[in-house]
Amino acid sequence: MPAVSSSSLPGKTRSTAVATLVATALAAGLLAGASGASAAELRIHDIQGSTRISPLVGQRVTDVSGIVTGVRTYGSSRGFWIQAPDSETDADPATSEGVFVFTSSTPTVAVGDAVKVSGTVTEFVPGGTSSGNQSLTEISRPTVTVVSSGNALPAPAVLDAGSVPSAYAPDGDPAVGGSINGLALRPEEYALDRYESLEGMNVRVDDARVVGATDPFSELWVTVKPREHANRRGGTVYGSYDSQNTGRIQIQQLTPISQQPFPRANVGDLLSGTTEGPLDFNQFGGYTLTARTVGTVVDGGLEREVARGKHRGELAIATYNVENLDPTDPQTKFDALAAAVVENLSSPDIVALEEIQDNNGAKNDGTVAAGETLRRFTAAIAAAGGPAYEWRSIDPQNNKDGGEPGGNIRQVFLFNPERVSFTDRAGGNATTATGVTGEQGRAALTFSPGRVDPANAAWENSRKPLAGEFVFRGRTVFVIANHFGSKGGDEGLTSHHQPPVRSSETKRVRQARSVNTFVKSILDTQADAKVVVLGDINDFEFSATTEALTEGGVLYPAVKSLPPKERYSYVFQGNSQVLDQILTSPSIEDFSYDSVHINAEFADQNSDHDPQLLRFRP
Repeated sequence: MPAVSSSSLPGKTRSTAVATLVATALAAGLLAGASGASAAELRIHDIQGSTRISPLVGQRVTDVSGIVTGVRTYGSSRGFWIQAPDSETDADPATSEGVFVFTSSTPTVAVGDAVKVSGTVTEFVPGGTSSGNQSLTEISRPTVTVVSSGNALPAPAVLDAGSVPSAYAPDGDPAVGGSINGLALRPEEYALDRYESLEGMNVRVDDARVVGATDPFSELWVTVKPREHANRRGGTVYGSYDSQNTGRIQIQQLTPISQQPFPRANVGDLLSGTTEGPLDFNQFGGYTLTARTVGTVVDGGLEREVARGKHRGELAIATYNVENLDPTDPQTKFDALAAAVVENLSSPDIVALEEIQDNNGAKNDGTVAAGETLRRFTAAIAAAGGPAYEWRSIDPQNNKDGGEPGGNIRQVFLFNPERVSFTDRAGGNATTATGVTGEQGRAALTFSPGRVDPANAAWENSRKPLAGEFVFRGRTVFVIANHFGSKGGDEGLTSHHQPPVRSSETKRVRQARSVNTFVKSILDTQADAKVVVLGDINDFEFSATTEALTEGGVLYPAVKSLPPKERYSYVFQGNSQVLDQILTSPSIEDFSYDSVHINAEFADQNSDHDPQLLRFRP
């Protein structure tokens, strides 16, 4: 799930979002006067108001005074932040004393300037109103007068464990679709209200632990609550929709990377010292400290995990999302992924791969075969000292399985023929469903490899499950590799809808029911069949998707065998969370499960997912 920097948002998106939000606010009756203040007396807190929507949105304001606390000179969201001098603040903790001035072109002011700004009050929704994001109060189309320079900045508001409430957000108002936009801010009760009450203001964090590694867009996440759902590797675990991690905040810097490198940090590192700057709100992270000053990274010593080797008689099965692997990738990526299979996963007997692309990657020319991708990968594994893996897969129809256009991602089985055998049953293809038949009281697939229920509308523009029949020491194991629909389209945790709308979940639940039905057909034929369902499920162990997968007790999420604080395979916006899973049928009673943390917590990643490993004696 790659992010995009908020500074890349196009101007068209900005203007459209502003117009839509103004219309919505007018219809909802959220616009009012500025508490009786005349135009000559307007202060920043009058513009911000005590809800998320300015009471002056759409109105012209004149000579609003403030001290410049930050200047953004690049991207399409160019502008600067101003904050009221101490003499002009009010006593209401719900009303912010800072605001962003959107100039569109490079600002000509400097930090420390005292200015007067005239312009139009707007509410900009990063990503557009359909994103569900909260809006950012701005003054747009400004006229700016510099009154003096070199002024001291307003003292920063400190974000720490004591100042950010433990409750995340109020429930949205059902009368307006579950939105919290019109609710009075209660910054002493709710974390989102606390952040909103500081929107545009100078804020500071000190000695904060990194919970989301530096990404390609020069962003990282810290927590201001060191004890909040912390795990042994330094992350913050996301374990429930009802228990949000309120201390997370994204860090960017105001200075362009060309002028000042952004620090590279892993989860568990310390952002030591002071990180200070205006509090922004952007599309891909919500509340973001846009730092004038960034602390120093202190290495926390995080190391990549190495799974133990197989015990005698154990079958080892892994799942690994290799993030759009194709022959156009550098050999270094193949080698790094191969080394992970051999060294970190200890060469599993079976590896289910997700996101194997076709032989020319994203080139959209009708190619669907992936033999060259798999030859390079298995050769790299052998060169790293691993087994000579064979593979089985089914080529998809061109551009029918989602993912990067032209890439034709699919699931693939790798297996070590010296340890396991694959039962080939010919006839499987992209559109024909494999079924289950009985052979002397034992279940068997009609096609192996075969696709599960590919004509089901649940799999439209999504990867179809791949089923295979393996034999280990004379015992059959059915393996079903999956890559469920992504969370794209879901609202972020900082949405103005609370709880946020998870629109993508509907499709994954339907996919889960399809797989659940197929597993039931195996178990109805052979009650003690060994079935392993695995892959990038793109959903949490506590989600409705997992509930649908396990319905009727046909599967058990093996990740639940781990302590709650060890349950994660992915880090998103500072939340260590489960996306990749392995589930087992009831006859697999004793197993060892490991989420092998080698990617998600690191700035230097070979994939954005951590592989999962199951070991058991069939």
